[in-house]
Amino acid sequence: MAIKATIYKAQFNVADLDRHVYLDQSHTLACHPSETLQRLMLRLVMWGLNADEDLQFTKGLGEADEPALWTKSLTDEIDLWIDLGQPDEKRIKKAAHKAKKVIIATYGDNAAAIWWKQNKSKVTQFGNVSVVFFDDETLATLETMVERTMQLQLTIEGEQGWLSAGDKSCTLTPEWWHR
Repeated sequence: MAIKATIYKAQFNVADLDRHVYLDQSHTLACHPSETLQRLMLRLVMWGLNADEDLQFTKGLGEADEPALWTKSLTDEIDLWIDLGQPDEKRIKKAAHKAKKVIIATYGDNAAAIWWKQNKSKVTQFGNVSVVFFDDETLATLETMVERTMQLQLTIEGEQGWLSAGDKSCTLTPEWWHR
C-alpha cells in the first residue's frame, strides 16, 4: 500500500511593508511522503515572501514539469516560477525560458554551496533567474512551527521577515546569491 500525503492547513497573514502587499489567505498543502517538514515550511515562506493573490502552490513533487509555486497570467503564461532545492542545468534553462521571472530557493548549508559553485556561471547567464539561500538553522526553526493547522503571520521590511506561529517565531534573513 502506498503512503499517502499528509495534509496541512495554514491561515497566512502577510504584511509586506516594502511592496505594500497585505494579504490574509488560507492554504491547504499536501506534504508528499518524501518531502521534509523543512521543505514544506520553505514552500510556505516563499509564498509569504512573494505574496500575491495569484501566487499558487502547484502539485510540486508530484509533477516534474511544475515548480513549487507559480503565478500564471490569464493567457496561461508563467509570470513567476519558484523552485526549491538545487535544480539541474536543464531545469533552470527550462524555467528561464518558460517564465518571465524565476526564483530558486536553495537550502542545505553544504549541498547548496556545492550546487552554487557548480551552477553559478549557468544561472547568471539568465537575466530573469534569482537565487536565494536559506541556512540550516533557519529551516530547523521553521520546522518547529509546523502543525497540522497553522496560523502564520509574516511581516516583511527591508531585507528581513519576521514569521510567527503562536508562541514560536523565526527571523528570516535570506541571503541573495544572485538577483
